[in-house]
Amino acid sequence: MSRVGKYPVPVPAGVKLALDGRVLTATGKLGVMTLELTDAVDLDIRAEEVAVMPRGSDRRSRTLWGTTRSLVQSMVTGVSTGYSKSMEINGTGYRAAIQGSDLVMNLGYSHEIRYPMPEGIKITTERPTAIKVEGMDKQKVGQVAAEIRAYRGPEPYKGKGVKYVNEVILRKEGKKK
Repeated sequence: MSRVGKYPVPVPAGVKLALDGRVLTATGKLGVMTLELTDAVDLDIRAEEVAVMPRGSDRRSRTLWGTTRSLVQSMVTGVSTGYSKSMEINGTGYRAAIQGSDLVMNLGYSHEIRYPMPEGIKITTERPTAIKVEGMDKQKVGQVAAEIRAYRGPEPYKGKGVKYVNEVILRKEGKKK
């Protein structure tokens, strides 16, 4: 039995859910998201909550029960409040700036790195060493943040590179004489 799937998803005020066949549509102040449901689960939309139930007792239905509940929860949160990832850049001369619809980063290479902003994602730089990725799709926000971090991940000796704000870098001791 799914521990995640058995709990209903609360729907905050201002979010409207509509089920059209096997497609769930969530509408909120940040936009509209859709989710195509599998044939292994059913949805019960009530006034202030959504319950996900498996159609059968087979392994596939039980597996997709909790997954579908998590996807619905991510949709509801995304259209109501959205998601964000904060990152910081450490290193001498390392910086980032927004130019038009591109994120331009200097990360110690001989050239600057230009990262075009994907559709539905907002990237801001409060300081030259701070990057914030925001959007309503949880998966897309995490993917964009991971792609930015992959250009120069933090190294273990001095901690230089791009890292998440709450990430802890395990430091290594340097060379001894």
